[in-house]
Amino acid sequence: MLRSLVGSEMCIRDRRYIGWHQGSPIRLVGLSTAVANPGDLGAWLGVEKRWAMFNFEPSVRPVPMRVHIAGYPGRHYCPRMATMNKPTYNAIVEKSPTKPVIVFVSSRRQTRLTALALINFLVLEGNTAKFVRMSVEELEETLVNVEDPHLKHCIQFGIAIHHAGLCEGDKAVVENAFRTGRLQILVATSTLAWGVNFPAHLVIVKGTEYYDGKSKSYVDMPITDVLQMIGRAGRPQFDTEGIAQLLCHEPKKGFYRKFLYDPFPVESMLNKQLHVHINAEIVSGSISTRQDAVDYLTWTFLFRRLVKNPTYYGVTDPSPKALTVYLSGIVSQVLRDLEEAKCIEPPEDPADGGDPNILTFTVLGKLCSYYYLSHLTAGFFDSKIEANSSHEELLRLMCDAQEFADLPVRHNEDKLNMDLARKVPLGIDARNADSAHVKAFLMFQAHFERAPLPISDYYTDQRSAMDNSVRVLQSMVDIAGNSGHLYATLRSMELLQCIIQGRWWYDNSLLQMPHITEKLLPLLAAEGIEHIAHLANATRHTTASLEKVLKTDEGLTPAQRSEVMYAARRLPLIDVQLSLASKKVEPDSDDEDDEGGVCYELTVDLVRLSETGKYIVAPQFAKQKDEQYWIVVGHEATGELVAMKRLNRLWKRSSVTLKFEWDDEWIEDAGLRAGDAIELQVYVVCDSFIGLNQQYGFCLLYTSPSPRDS
Repeated sequence: MLRSLVGSEMCIRDRRYIGWHQGSPIRLVGLSTAVANPGDLGAWLGVEKRWAMFNFEPSVRPVPMRVHIAGYPGRHYCPRMATMNKPTYNAIVEKSPTKPVIVFVSSRRQTRLTALALINFLVLEGNTAKFVRMSVEELEETLVNVEDPHLKHCIQFGIAIHHAGLCEGDKAVVENAFRTGRLQILVATSTLAWGVNFPAHLVIVKGTEYYDGKSKSYVDMPITDVLQMIGRAGRPQFDTEGIAQLLCHEPKKGFYRKFLYDPFPVESMLNKQLHVHINAEIVSGSISTRQDAVDYLTWTFLFRRLVKNPTYYGVTDPSPKALTVYLSGIVSQVLRDLEEAKCIEPPEDPADGGDPNILTFTVLGKLCSYYYLSHLTAGFFDSKIEANSSHEELLRLMCDAQEFADLPVRHNEDKLNMDLARKVPLGIDARNADSAHVKAFLMFQAHFERAPLPISDYYTDQRSAMDNSVRVLQSMVDIAGNSGHLYATLRSMELLQCIIQGRWWYDNSLLQMPHITEKLLPLLAAEGIEHIAHLANATRHTTASLEKVLKTDEGLTPAQRSEVMYAARRLPLIDVQLSLASKKVEPDSDDEDDEGGVCYELTVDLVRLSETGKYIVAPQFAKQKDEQYWIVVGHEATGELVAMKRLNRLWKRSSVTLKFEWDDEWIEDAGLRAGDAIELQVYVVCDSFIGLNQQYGFCLLYTSPSPRDS
């Protein structure tokens, strides 16, 4: 189903190429709305027989549809939306007084404003039960299961709202009630049209513009979104006719009158998102030369449409030579960008016998492919993370990543951001209050501070930012580690712990436990419980002391006290054993400068002594998460990260081996003599809990100025 064209294009391209390479075509079934270029799509999908492809006019529908288009004047968006409220109410009363109605609006905020406006008209009319289709008992039963206060208020009038900001339980209640006819009017964002299959007798599209945070202006919705929304009008087996009412800006009226009935050609957007795909193919080995990168594009829909409609892609000369030059140009630019971000190696020098056409990925390129990370983010982290970067600096760097550039910043949210900035400790530049990166920075601070957010939309945006933050921080850990920055790597790990538990890195570690508050800390300290490690390694006496303190808090229910005790039992208590082996590395006979050395193998045996479970206890983190661990070897005197490995899960026991070689800088910096010892540190870091990092030291004996003899 072609809903995300770029993702679908690459998926189809790969499967068609694999089928051709293996001599066994893979069967593909494509579903889409009516398009103007079905032949191109069919040929690209490999449809050889004409009878295997069907394309219908937009007017061909299971239920006939009647469309009304109305234009409204006014330069400013908000007053124009307010002007549409009364026509929306009138359309419901006249065209669907008792049958289901969906009103599509542009934003979550507009769902609330529109629903409240409809309620206001009911109040003015003196008939607040006009759209109610439930008994009092059914209404009360429904309201008990609803959390959102705005939704709870609206449902009492037979009107519901639906958007991505609602919790899953509220969505399920709304969807079930609307599907069964207990709710007549649903005010929703356009995501509902693409998601759940919800037909209605009447569909009203209230406005065809939305606020774009990047351009800081209101822009038109894609015509495909508008078609999808009005396509929800008409219920098979229930209606003989569906009705759609489109309310738009007056100057756009003629445009929609023409194009709502004419299919649009499908074009490729791949040329704007090539970096991530070409980098991934270089890492996987599918692209190994510059010519491979050009050939890679010949299997894409971009190549097929470039031949048919070159002007859409900015090519004025449609000759084959000009198209070849265009493809080579965009590939060269992508490769230059990847090279600048250090995701691929620079071209080899022909003077040294190298092939300049060979493409070789770097560690950063591999990390981009593994974490689905923008090459801009990888290059940015690599250039900005320093050996002694603080927690605050790393937090700011993370929020400046490209992955947070699309965080929505709605109209007037710069003012809300400034209000939020006054409630959190780390300041922002007021001139950038409307930046998506600044908004992310404030949201993470509010998460650590556990401060309330200004509006419900911010909670949804915060969850979205949190989802992105895990992979972004994991990549930051690997990039800092690749640069050999021990302390920056450890602080990046601690930053991830803070995000999982919703606490600052300087907070008392006991506060990450559920229901433990500041007022309980002195009482816990009096019982000898001052750190979360005391709970992880608790004796029976410690457990009894914790229960005693919890009972002194009258605000805690028995269920909440049980949650604290359960969380304490689930804290990871890990026994760590180290064993070290070494062996001499002989010099490479082909390299005159190689003097050989000593290679060490450090084996870290981990045994979990506490209870195991599938997921960690982290009430402040929106998703279920399992424990992961990093094992790090570092030299504290130089701040050098020597070796690092990640352990994805520790059920009972596991063993990790880290290999590293002798480094002459250890001797130079410490001024050692024969017989002295070099001390290295092993850090065992859990990514999910603050304050439970473990550190162990071990020594390497320096016996000779030559590492080979050490």
